[in-house]
Amino acid sequence: MSISPELRKRISTKASTFTESVIREMTRLSVKHKCVNLAQGMPDFPCPDELKAAACQAVNDDVNQYAITWGDKFFRDAISAKYKQWIGVEYDPETEITVTCGATEGMIATMLALVDPEDEVIVFEPYYENYGPDAILAGARPRYVSLNAPDWSFDEKELEAAFNNRTRALVLNTPHNPTGKVFTKAELEVIARLCQKHGVYVFTDEPYEHITFDGVKHEAMSALPGMKELTVSVNSLSKTYSVTGWRLGTVLAPPELTAAIRKVHDFLTVGAAAPLQRAGATAMQMPLPYYAKLASEYAVRRDTMLSILLECGIPYYKPDGAYYVFCNISRFGFDSDVRFTEFLVKDVGVAAVPGSSFFRPGDRGNNYIRFCFAKKEETLMAARERLLKLNAKLAERPTR
Repeated sequence: MSISPELRKRISTKASTFTESVIREMTRLSVKHKCVNLAQGMPDFPCPDELKAAACQAVNDDVNQYAITWGDKFFRDAISAKYKQWIGVEYDPETEITVTCGATEGMIATMLALVDPEDEVIVFEPYYENYGPDAILAGARPRYVSLNAPDWSFDEKELEAAFNNRTRALVLNTPHNPTGKVFTKAELEVIARLCQKHGVYVFTDEPYEHITFDGVKHEAMSALPGMKELTVSVNSLSKTYSVTGWRLGTVLAPPELTAAIRKVHDFLTVGAAAPLQRAGATAMQMPLPYYAKLASEYAVRRDTMLSILLECGIPYYKPDGAYYVFCNISRFGFDSDVRFTEFLVKDVGVAAVPGSSFFRPGDRGNNYIRFCFAKKEETLMAARERLLKLNAKLAERPTR
């Protein structure tokens, strides 16, 4: 049944300005067409055994009621200790750490707590698809600054021009989804200088902080001189520990910002799952060799994925971090990225994400798609077997 014009008027203006997640829709299409799913960013291999045991132990220990709204104390203490060791920045677990239902909730809680209607939020484009809707739901206006292929660098003058008296925050995602770019320390220093000059917050999104390649290192914005006071660091357990379904996020921020974020978080979700938070303390205490092994194993998966794309004739941008490959599909002659991903799903049997979901409306994203390589070797080999048929399937397409 179609919605009547009268009923349609009851839908908020905010909700009418963006669509449902394209990434999650591609997973639904993948299931429907029995595809190899290289779309949504979720591993198809197990999380560490230590985390499974810790989660079971927490349930058996009856950690099954509400945790403190802003997070289980054992978990917050472990988060504080981990980041002191990892980036050398101290966060008080009582006043500077909030546990959320994933980084997704962490980011929207931060936006709602710290950004007012009519404010502007600077977003690098291409961007993870949540940032635009997050700003809109907060009543703010996203202001986009281009990341430019092939190295996805930004123009310093363009970035500086984006700042004005309405600018409240800048969103920084590094390692970057979808391109795999890892912002350099020099780039972070440019961003920090401008944010300090204009009194602008930086909302960082860093779930891939431990997944970098070829000697490239993740740099934390909050560790730069004078930036802890302006930085809200949003993160999650999802990617580093292969537990995307646990929905455990962390928000690290100065006390006055944390107080506001905690209030919003309380009325958004009350709190994340208590037994999983208790198990999260075990994740935070994983030994340093775990992270080296994680990066090494993902480097193998990345190289496997790149070799498949090379073999199949799909041009790509080599990622320095995260677990995606961004590809240029302009040579295939499709009128849009959506058409190409539909063709991949229905005719080839592999799901990818159309690049336009990482750009504001327009045609800049039409030439890109994104593959996820957080998969078992057999999954990647199954994708290879199907992608090798790409050119034959293309030849079968009717000419137009």
